[in-house]
Amino acid sequence: MTKPVGAIVLAAGFSSRFGSSKLLAHLSNGKSVFQQTVERIAEVFPDRLVVTRPEMAAQLQVLAQGTSILSFEHAEQGMGATLAFAARQIGDWDGCMVCLGDMPFIEVSTYRRIAEKITADSIVTPTFNSKMGNPAAFGKTFFTDLGALTGDSGGRKLTSIYPQAVRELQVSDPGILQDIDTQEELALYQDS
Repeated sequence: MTKPVGAIVLAAGFSSRFGSSKLLAHLSNGKSVFQQTVERIAEVFPDRLVVTRPEMAAQLQVLAQGTSILSFEHAEQGMGATLAFAARQIGDWDGCMVCLGDMPFIEVSTYRRIAEKITADSIVTPTFNSKMGNPAAFGKTFFTDLGALTGDSGGRKLTSIYPQAVRELQVSDPGILQDIDTQEELALYQDS
């Protein structure tokens, strides 16, 4: 692709099952979940948009230097609405990777491999042991659809609407399945 592929990082959840902000929880290396996630994404994507709730924006900006932080005042409407808000802010990109802010164990090489596979009219989804994981990447053909999402249904909805566009990419990275929702998951994934 001649134009860049950028990354949207969804970081607007309420961490209800975690008990406190999971994005600010510390990993065994001293970094926060969010910081490690964004640092790994930044190694591949110079253009990044993080979308979060207004009350989290200042804290996340400190942890994500060089990353655009967008405040979404209606995060309670769900992941789909949050992603739609971010998708409507995309600049001149040929594709976008939709990343979750609570997935710090995805390897940089996985982000790179997915980015290399994206074309303007494809949706790339990584799989590990035959299980579809995150992040998913969308060519610019799908930006309008991403911008029209509502409720709690994220970009995966487009994989069922446009199955012919989906390109599965097998990876040897269990991190694509390791989103952190509970304290127990944080402990488990760090020990694996």
